[in-house]
Amino acid sequence: MFTSNKAPDQRLRITVGPKYDPQTHQSVQVNGAEPIRIESPHLTADIWVRIQDYTGYPTTSPRTNPYFNHEVTSRNRYSITLSLTFKQAVNGNDLLFGNDFDHPIRDYLPPGFGTAFRIVKTMLDPSLDGDAHADKPYLYSPALASWNQFHIGDVTNALPAVSDPVILEGADGSGMEVRNTYAIPEDAAARTKHFRAEEKRAEFEFEAGRVYQADFGNPYLDFNEFSIHIPGITLNISKYVSEKNNVLRYVLKNRATGEEYLVIGFTVVLDEEQEEDTEENKEVVDEVD
Repeated sequence: MFTSNKAPDQRLRITVGPKYDPQTHQSVQVNGAEPIRIESPHLTADIWVRIQDYTGYPTTSPRTNPYFNHEVTSRNRYSITLSLTFKQAVNGNDLLFGNDFDHPIRDYLPPGFGTAFRIVKTMLDPSLDGDAHADKPYLYSPALASWNQFHIGDVTNALPAVSDPVILEGADGSGMEVRNTYAIPEDAAARTKHFRAEEKRAEFEFEAGRVYQADFGNPYLDFNEFSIHIPGITLNISKYVSEKNNVLRYVLKNRATGEEYLVIGFTVVLDEEQEEDTEENKEVVDEVD
């Protein structure tokens, strides 16, 4: 939710971890070919983050990725790509994906936010639910109804290593039978519409040990310029960034238990933090080498 009006001392840093606690997170090489692997009691996950025209940290990150040249995904300005195997079965109605905050943001919401939210819910994601004015604000959608692309794979003993994938709607191996069993439409848009129905989500089960891959992104949120563009409205939010209000979290979590599975943090690094981040960049380069 962040035009070229951004302050020159604001740059992005992306981290990923199995919990909200930043101490559990790893820095992401944005637009890199190799994923960050997360291992937890709940799942094994590989995560890629792509941002078009990226200028944030680490400074060794490529500015773009072949993902943005693919005919299916070329309109997106950013992408979160996931490859997952759960360690226990998860009901399809319980798996949520979206944004949340651990502090109120109502005083930081830009003029026009309410209108923008209604447009998003009406035109772009009718399954979206949330309260941006709560003490702990959230905007969640059922994962099955919000992911742009959803691919079902085989049952496996170990999550296969993949380099720089573009995930497309579909299935392979025994995953094709799973899609047929649940009568999941082949088309991505039809699948999201199919799973807007709670009863359809409740019928579906994410099996333990099966590979599920997903891609989430859109052309509306511009992390390079810290602005949001939706039909008829542009919101520049860089001026609302502060030391307290500088992190946008994407969270994969369980509705029933409240447990978080994955947390992807998009942090706006302020000027006073940049010297520290320079050292972090060196560490990332060392890790890659």
